[in-house]
Amino acid sequence: MSELRLSISNLSKNYSNGVRALNSVSLEIEPGLFGLLGPNGAGKTTLMKILATLLDADEGSVGFAGIDLLENKMDARRHLGYLPQDFGLYPDFTAEQMLIYLAKLKGLSSSQVRELIVDALLDRVNLNSARDQKLGTFSGGMRQRFGIAQALLGNPKLIIVDEPTAGLDPVERSSFYNLLAEVAEDVVVILSTHIVADVSSLCTQMAILRQGEIISVRSPSSALSQMDGRVWEARLARSAAEDLKKHISIISSHMVGGVSRVRAISEERPSDCFAPVEATLEDYYFSLINKSARGN
Repeated sequence: MSELRLSISNLSKNYSNGVRALNSVSLEIEPGLFGLLGPNGAGKTTLMKILATLLDADEGSVGFAGIDLLENKMDARRHLGYLPQDFGLYPDFTAEQMLIYLAKLKGLSSSQVRELIVDALLDRVNLNSARDQKLGTFSGGMRQRFGIAQALLGNPKLIIVDEPTAGLDPVERSSFYNLLAEVAEDVVVILSTHIVADVSSLCTQMAILRQGEIISVRSPSSALSQMDGRVWEARLARSAAEDLKKHISIISSHMVGGVSRVRAISEERPSDCFAPVEATLEDYYFSLINKSARGN
């Protein structure tokens, strides 16, 4: 068992408005890139903030590298890197100035050491050529790469990344994928997202969270294997698609060129209008989310 294993046990969180954001969440996460999937409001950000020591849990425990992250927050933060969904930057600071400032806050007191670390980080996230550029002029992809650089300050062994690719174009997203995969080689990286493609492209293990509860923990490849031979697709008029939903277990439905493209899950062909198709991780995800929504 790796000493860097993250152990989350029976973690619960209630808000003052009565919302139970987390309900006895338990996970065991090994080094590598772990995906946390779930719709908006599932409790992902609450879990990420608790792991990042920014929010207290009501119940449960979190252990990492021999430290109780909930009880020993200062010790925990020495191991942590965090890229939140929205992180503040001083727009008039250059990338180099901001990293040096953040390195001081991390306790790197030697200016020579700070400069060496900042140089290495800017090079690692491919921002060396933009080191003197003001952060307020950065594109979305550049901001996220800078976010990873600041998360890597202090050589953390647990990195938490919350909804990192929202708003990025395909080229920026691909670049960010490659960077995350490189970072996760020997540390625990938790990627929280509602974008299934993020997890499908990057993660060797994943969990699906819905309404504060874990409803699946497995590898993406195992999830796809479970759907093999069970996914069917039909292209129908919208009215016909609505009628089908009353009788068939629909995974998803999308309008394409005025026609509804319907994907269904079934052990056998649901009807003559359906043809077998290759399953995707989205099929697995939506089948679970929809099933939970129906209370089945």
